[in-house]
Amino acid sequence: MARPRLRDLGIVTGRLDPGPLNAITDVEGVRVGHSTLISDSPRVVRTGVTAIWPRDGIWQDWCFAGFHSFNGNGEMTGLPWIAEQGLIGAPLCITNTLSVGVVRDAICAYAVENKIEQPFHLPVTAETWDGWLSDVESLSVTQAMAFEALANARSGPVAEGCVGGGTGMITHEFKGGIGTASRAVDTAGSRYTVGALVQSNYGRRHLLRVNGVPVGREITTEIVPSERFVEPKSSIIVILATDAPLIPIQCQRLARRATTGLAWVGGIGANGSGDIFLAFSTANTVRPDHKVSELRAVGPDEMTLLFEAAAEATEEAILNALIAAETMVGYKDRIVYALPHDKLLEVMRRYRPPGTIGAPR
Repeated sequence: MARPRLRDLGIVTGRLDPGPLNAITDVEGVRVGHSTLISDSPRVVRTGVTAIWPRDGIWQDWCFAGFHSFNGNGEMTGLPWIAEQGLIGAPLCITNTLSVGVVRDAICAYAVENKIEQPFHLPVTAETWDGWLSDVESLSVTQAMAFEALANARSGPVAEGCVGGGTGMITHEFKGGIGTASRAVDTAGSRYTVGALVQSNYGRRHLLRVNGVPVGREITTEIVPSERFVEPKSSIIVILATDAPLIPIQCQRLARRATTGLAWVGGIGANGSGDIFLAFSTANTVRPDHKVSELRAVGPDEMTLLFEAAAEATEEAILNALIAAETMVGYKDRIVYALPHDKLLEVMRRYRPPGTIGAPR
């Protein structure tokens, strides 16, 4: 049975309208797939791979992209070439820290197996650390799992919580994982969508806020236990997609605004956290065989609503990851509890008058 999302609980964040699915797949052409591994023998493993296809034909129909590192204690491959060229020409993947290499290489192998005609491949693969719940040193993620995530990718609703790369992840000392959301805005004379997908694995309990309410200070470790008292060496990856026509520097600016959404929930960019964000635009066509490409770009003043959309979508994507996740027992019998929906609603009602728990912060 599908897990509820934030809005299913009657909690609405921000002021902008979501897309029809409230997911990154509201951006036409974007597809998401997962491969999930939960095993107790021979090693205790709670891990996986999440794949994002920016659009069909991405190998030969590239997208402008840009990135931002809020705190760089993490990995996202391929960034030097994005900084140089401002383009992505392959699907993206997210996994655990020790599996970046095998998943990155799997994207290359996938291209070779499918006879993609490119002279070289520098794909994007990002990570967060799931070693609290998963025996990360088992190196259990395989090329076949990455292939499965890539092949399973679909448009439409996106599975959230304890799936794919988010299987073993923790957020604000509650169970975390994969989350997604979107916003639609009218700017530059058209209606555009910004979608976010996060692999959320960061944060201390006391910092958690939901629509401005200090939930983490109210649902303390005395109410919902947390065994992870030490400063977590954890991270969050945010992927933003938009159909607004942006050039690379504008994508970079959009990626930077994920920081605002993260901060609204309680992310501070802790020293041990790898908070790395990437944004891409599907609006322009840039082919490797083009001598000259005709490009469109929204005007500078028209970016502001897109920035707001990126921040709101990131915020709700993180909260959707928390709401969808379920309590998990993992490596060394460690337990990470899900954010209890009933206690969350109790706290929200204490801070918000009846019928207004979704009111703007």
